[in-house]
Amino acid sequence: MQHTQTLSAESLIALEEKYGAHNYHPLPVVLERGEGVHVWDVEGKRYFDFLSAYSAVNQGHCHPRIVKALTDQAQKLTLTSRAFYNSRLGEFEKYIHDIFGYDKVLMMNSGAEAVETALKLCRKWAYEKKGIPEDRAKIIFASHNFHGRTLAIISASTDPMSRNGFGPYISGFEVVPYNDIQALQDLVLEDPFLAGFIVEPIQGEAGVVVPDMSYLKAASQLCKDANILFIADEIQTGLARTGKMLCVDHAGIRPDMVILGKALSGGTMPVSAVLADDRVMLCIKPGEHGSTYGGNPLACAVAQESLQVILDEKLAENAEEMGEIFREGLHSLVTETEIVKEVRGKGLLNAIVINCEETSDLAWNICVKLMENGLLAKPTHGNKIRFAPPLVITEEQIYESIAIIRKSILTFT
Repeated sequence: MQHTQTLSAESLIALEEKYGAHNYHPLPVVLERGEGVHVWDVEGKRYFDFLSAYSAVNQGHCHPRIVKALTDQAQKLTLTSRAFYNSRLGEFEKYIHDIFGYDKVLMMNSGAEAVETALKLCRKWAYEKKGIPEDRAKIIFASHNFHGRTLAIISASTDPMSRNGFGPYISGFEVVPYNDIQALQDLVLEDPFLAGFIVEPIQGEAGVVVPDMSYLKAASQLCKDANILFIADEIQTGLARTGKMLCVDHAGIRPDMVILGKALSGGTMPVSAVLADDRVMLCIKPGEHGSTYGGNPLACAVAQESLQVILDEKLAENAEEMGEIFREGLHSLVTETEIVKEVRGKGLLNAIVINCEETSDLAWNICVKLMENGLLAKPTHGNKIRFAPPLVITEEQIYESIAIIRKSILTFT
């Protein structure tokens, strides 16, 4: 068949429609190349990427250091399985220990796999260490959560799109309202079989919902007092996205488990990790959990360089500074037009709430207009538009992006 470079955008979209599963609804743009904060479509048009592959390319598209680490390792050894030791895994495990301070790391591939790993580990700890009777352990989730789309995870979802039509669901999960410390406390006091509480420090897929300043700290203390594991899902919020290496750093807490993914590879390949201390991690013994690709030498080489780029280029500091400028530049839209109801976020994880019903097409149409004007973003839950550019973005690029967003939204007034 023809090489894809000779096919039009319409032809490439038609191929996906015909031969691919219809489990996504992309914007009608076909991307071919990326560098830094920009991507180019097959016609050569350049866009600001304000989704960053859901925060997987925090370091920018095709970062040369990460690409070099990938290609250098790919020419030596890519996969051994965990049947054997490899020359990169132990080195990376020590490296990530030195950064985050946890005794152990368990490497996986996708974010959803890492969440599943954390849930299994939490249950195993509950039976072995807390003394909960077998098959009675429960894990608490927050409402409007998004931790992935596996059967276990959607069993605790409150989103009908993620959940409906996939039952029967897995038991052993409780759901409390997000950012409601009283509801969490009431549950903790009444149920002796609680093993853990898994939470996003900021709910990304729900529309960048930022909890009260005191919420995470109070929740962490509640869990500690009740001998319940506090599990932070930092797959989207972690690795400098919100202005700190981990989002929980804003609250000054140390979770019992931290889940990382997405930007752990700088957007080059699936890499994820669960961090925990020995008292939790060593509950899982050989043969009880694993992954053929988890901890492969290629992933370890890429993840180590991806983390080093974040540190060397001070991307957390840049996210903090650029995020302040970005939100300040958009806040006037709330008073200038009735279209924008709210601007919210932390660091470079931000969103605007469009003044319409979730079933309205307005947010989608705004994203199409943004695309036409050279900026890519997607609605979430119908009436929220998330803005999360790569963390390498400069002040000049922030102001240029603000101008595009303002221009695009004001055309709907």
